[in-house]
Amino acid sequence: MTERIDGHTILIGLMAYPIRHSMSPMMHNNAFAKLGLNYTYLAFDITDDKLKAAVNAIRTLEMRGANISMPNKQKIIPYLDKLSPAAKLCGAVNTVVNDEGVLTGYTTDGTGFMQALADEGLNIQGKKMTLTGAGGAGTAIAIQAALDGTAEISLFNLHDTTWESAKRNVRIINQETNCQATLHGLEDKEDFKREIASSAIYCDSTGVGMKPLENLSLVEDPSWFHQDMIVFDTVYAPRTTKLMKVARQAGVKHVFNGLGMMLEQGAEAFKLWTGKEMPVAYIRDLLFK
Repeated sequence: MTERIDGHTILIGLMAYPIRHSMSPMMHNNAFAKLGLNYTYLAFDITDDKLKAAVNAIRTLEMRGANISMPNKQKIIPYLDKLSPAAKLCGAVNTVVNDEGVLTGYTTDGTGFMQALADEGLNIQGKKMTLTGAGGAGTAIAIQAALDGTAEISLFNLHDTTWESAKRNVRIINQETNCQATLHGLEDKEDFKREIASSAIYCDSTGVGMKPLENLSLVEDPSWFHQDMIVFDTVYAPRTTKLMKVARQAGVKHVFNGLGMMLEQGAEAFKLWTGKEMPVAYIRDLLFK
């Protein structure tokens, strides 16, 4: 990879905290190398107090753009010049493109989630989903699933700083799509159990399951799940999360971590930056080996 780097190499960044576990640098740098593109992708630990300066650096260093992850997907919006229609609807950004100093925010998380299911031959059109979390990824997943024909979404969230975001997501889904969304407090475990039991898919879009919470799951009891459903954890480090272990104990047929979603959202971002299709089959082999 170092042989590709010269005075003309174009920089793309990943801005989040924590971020050193991310597989995105491996994914994008191998894709650049495979296609012979003179780009490089680096990860940067960016906390709240560094975010504004980091966004300004995209312009100053003439970076092509960046990926944005927790906790910056919503906080970055005031520092950008434009938003794509989907990012505006979601109120969250995971990809920034720099066009000669004009920074546009996009969201590819939702389409990445839906494509990851499609890659497995699964379709949740006309079905019910229970979803936990209303951060950047959860928001994008909820709205994209609703736009793509999911019939019903039960959104569970803590009464914390993201509760207003959860309320906004439900309102937008009910106003702008044909999906019926309802908001529930995650503190009500009996309600949580009932909604999962009547769902075709349960998706956890929170950070529970990744460091430093890798030994935790919002669902601890395998009896909450039924075998014919889908259980999807957006966490991919560790590869097998506590949630996935609980689902497998229940005999759930379709259990996934976030690697497929990460790959597909990354492929869309790759195209936004380069205008080229990511060699998805090649990168999939590297990620899943």
